[in-house]
This record gives sequence, structure tokens and C-alpha cells, in this order.
Amino acid sequence: MLTLASKLKKEDGGKTGRASGASDSTHRISIRDRLLTKEVAELEANLPSTCKASFPDENKLHHFQLAVSPDEGYYQSGRFQFEIDVPEAYNMVPPKVRCLTRIWHPNITENGEICLSLLREHSIDGTGWAPTRTLKDVVWGLNSLFTDLLNFDDPLNIDAAEHHLRDKEDFRNKVQDYIKHYAR
Repeated sequence: MLTLASKLKKEDGGKTGRASGASDSTHRISIRDRLLTKEVAELEANLPSTCKASFPDENKLHHFQLAVSPDEGYYQSGRFQFEIDVPEAYNMVPPKVRCLTRIWHPNITENGEICLSLLREHSIDGTGWAPTRTLKDVVWGLNSLFTDLLNFDDPLNIDAAEHHLRDKEDFRNKVQDYIKHYAR
């Protein structure tokens, strides 16, 4: 993170030394990267205790992973990995998020697709993405999918939701089986 932040500071300081009208696109820092420098610092200072963010390349804040380890509920004792890609058009469009861990969850498919309203670019109910949202909102939303946002009434994985409706104890057992095999 420090590398990109240092680069941004150096870029801001170097602007005054350029000849007026001169433009060097190789030195331009995108709006997304400027936002991410600020948001990542805020995110790291305010991560839920059950989450850990990791950046494979500290110069690419737009691509990172999030590990969520719920400490309560059905998914307690599991460790779930998410991949987060922030597109160039951020913050006008939401980040792309995918669950890398196979999971039995009503709002996450076994292929990693996620149903979380704030990740929707267009939402009828007004809870979708807005330019005022940040990465912190995304991380807290993903974390909440394992507790208070666990939604069996509007599922993406219909089989998991119906399983829960039919037999809660068997649902719990299947969740624990998935944790044992995929989420350790």
C-alpha cells in the first residue's frame, strides 16, 4: 500500500515541476487509484475482527482478497476467501466480488456468485451501488452475509434456501461438511 501512496505523493509533488501544457500519460494516476489509496487506508483501520484483507501486489490496490472467518452462526469456524476486483470506472460502478471458497449458502452459489444488494449496479429498491459507497461498505456487507444479512427469503442458491426450510439441522450439517472440506 505504501508504494502506491508514495507514487501518488510523488506525482502530486512533481506536477509543479512540469512545463505547462505538458502531459505524460505514463505518469497519470487514475481517479480509481486515488480513491483506493484513501479507502484502503480507511479499510485497514476499520476491518471487522473477523476479516483480513490481503493485497498480492501492493501496487495494485484494485485487486485484493478478503478472508472472512465468522465467529458465530452456521458458518462459525470456517474461513471464506473472496476476490475483489475494482474496475477502472469505480466509484460509479461497484467492485466485482467472487467467493473463492466452495460454500453451502443461500446467497452465494457454489460457483462463487454473490447476492448482495450493494454490489448491484442497478437496484429497484435503492439499496444497490451508489458512488457514495466505499470498499468498507463492501467488506462489512460480505462479513454480514454470514450473520444478519443471511437471507433465506430471497436466495441466489435456491437449493440451499429450500434445504434450510425443509430441515434446519441437516442444513447445518451440510454447512459444516462444506467447512470441513473447503473452508479450513
